[in-house]
Amino acid sequence: MHDQAPATGPLGRRTPRERWAASVAAADRWQQAHRGLAVAVAVVRKFGDDRGGSLAALFAYYGFLAVFPLLLVLTTVLGFVGNDRLEHHVIGTALHQFPVVGDQIGATAAHPLHGSGLGLVVGLLGLLYGSLGIVQIAQRALADVWDVPEDDRPGFAGRLGRGLAFLAALAVALLASSVLAGLATGGGSRGPAMRVGLLAVELAVAVGLMLVAFCVLTPIRTSWRTMLPGAVVAGLAYAGLVVLGAALVQHQLRRAQAVYGQFAFVLGLLGWLVLVSQVTLYGAELNVVLHRHLWPRLLVGGEAEPP
Repeated sequence: MHDQAPATGPLGRRTPRERWAASVAAADRWQQAHRGLAVAVAVVRKFGDDRGGSLAALFAYYGFLAVFPLLLVLTTVLGFVGNDRLEHHVIGTALHQFPVVGDQIGATAAHPLHGSGLGLVVGLLGLLYGSLGIVQIAQRALADVWDVPEDDRPGFAGRLGRGLAFLAALAVALLASSVLAGLATGGGSRGPAMRVGLLAVELAVAVGLMLVAFCVLTPIRTSWRTMLPGAVVAGLAYAGLVVLGAALVQHQLRRAQAVYGQFAFVLGLLGWLVLVSQVTLYGAELNVVLHRHLWPRLLVGGEAEPP
């Protein structure tokens, strides 16, 4: 019989590959011994198993298709309402922070907005197409995350009803968020305590929106308590992304030249939509991992370890 190869390199020294394997094994044992870290690893592993990156890209694609028709509708409505009347309104204060549209609000705008019936119709049709695409992809993604068999998934009518119900909740949440943002940032007469309170309410709105999304768009029967952990994580992450996006617009895009600023706006918006999609899916994955006790997982390879 041939002699077996030694377990280590020459002179008993470990090879770089063996040292790397030992380090990974030690890190694996350490993360599995700490519940919070083990859950986080399991969520990341399941996100990869479910091809979360591809689903997030689809989210961002339809979100991108919905945002620009929304801007068209918004600017058309602003043109009908009038710049002077909107300038001192709380929603107008919030819209001042929005790129492209914000520069056109107010009596001193170089090119005041004008309403267009055709623009409004085209914008509404594009907004409807993109919005329905988002909720359809969301239902498919949540069904994949929860491993719902194809035969148990709702048909077109059921998906449409769920989607329209969520879009109605989304419209209310966006309106409330815009009003709160305007109240929080719209004047120096408001004290720090009031601003902190308004921001806390805005965080609650973001978490509530995620909770509604998970409960309405997931095609299985689950309690709101099951969906709450992921909704809290995704909602807080979404609120943080909104703050970062607003800071980018205020401090970077407004300083850029007109042409480069628009390119930066488009690329930044697309990247922001991808991040929002990813944190939403991570929140959904967290709910599944906690509900089905899918931790701990190995860092590299392998299936879920028994609890």
